[in-house]
Amino acid sequence: MSEIVIRYVKKEDLQAVTDVEASCFPAAEAAPEEALQKRIETFPECFFVAEHDGTIVGFINGCATDERTIRDEMFEDSSLHQQDGRYQSIFGLDVIAEYRRRGIAARLMRTLIEDARKKGRDGLILTCKARLIHYYETFGYRNLGVSGSVHGGAVWYDMILEFGDSAE
Repeated sequence: MSEIVIRYVKKEDLQAVTDVEASCFPAAEAAPEEALQKRIETFPECFFVAEHDGTIVGFINGCATDERTIRDEMFEDSSLHQQDGRYQSIFGLDVIAEYRRRGIAARLMRTLIEDARKKGRDGLILTCKARLIHYYETFGYRNLGVSGSVHGGAVWYDMILEFGDSAE
């Protein structure tokens, strides 16, 4: 198998990331094309894709913010991005089914963590379902409990990775 390339998103990736998002999340939770387009336009420096032989097979993205947890408004309103925000949020970590269990999601996560470090952020934040808490803890995230987010009608948990944490 040829190499997976991790790179910043480009405007012309819109349809591919929209398709990946739709294949990875239920319709109520998936970001629509318009939201993904605004993210690409507003914070391409916080949006990485995984590519195999010219095909996007996964991605990770989220705005920067001074907030320590994600609010539902952040998913739809790209203007809430703060260029110099203390925390890098993660709105989605997507890998299409046929490329899962190959370490691609972990590579995307490590890329965004390292990028946040280089930018001088205090850490990263995300929300996840209960079944994924342990996965994110392997990267050093701490579970802050049930989130105030009701995105897509699901129960979410707030997770935080702070670079000053001893768990790193």
